[in-house]
Amino acid sequence: MAVKAEIRDGFKFRGGSPALDLAATVVGRLGATPRDLLATPADLDRWLVAAELAEGPPGSTEGNLVQARSLREALYRLGLSRAQGVALPDVDRDLLNGYAALPAASLQLDTDGRARLSGDVRGLLAELAREGVSLLGGDFWHRIRQCEGPPCAVLFVDTSRKGDRRWCSMSACGNKAKVAEWRKRERG
Repeated sequence: MAVKAEIRDGFKFRGGSPALDLAATVVGRLGATPRDLLATPADLDRWLVAAELAEGPPGSTEGNLVQARSLREALYRLGLSRAQGVALPDVDRDLLNGYAALPAASLQLDTDGRARLSGDVRGLLAELAREGVSLLGGDFWHRIRQCEGPPCAVLFVDTSRKGDRRWCSMSACGNKAKVAEWRKRERG
């Protein structure tokens, strides 16, 4: 089984869940000048393809972009609540449930034997919402973490055996932390 790249078409896929990967489409979320990677409908199309939810650009509209951003922010706040062990915000829970109740893209077995989603952007967002509900309310809700690498805000599912993973990616934030710790020891 091939390992998928952590960065595809300029988007980070380090969350272990498409729902958390959508939440990672704001760069520098904790900084003074966060940057939205979903700036246009074409960006949303690119993300859906990079996330392997669509074969090709599904034709996102401005309305779809607004929906995706609201879903993203609800998923981020709900995931952060799980990571911090606090109550889930009712407004975000209701919004997520509303998207999850919409008709989702259908899963179909393609001629090449692979499972693929088929549907419009709204259906793909509904599928993402269902993924979020399954994650946030399923068996791994207690394994949702926020990366400890400053200033990273990426949320991820900790699938390590001990449940003590600290970084969204060992090759990115984990490596930076280890290098910084090594330099600190060398100076001290």
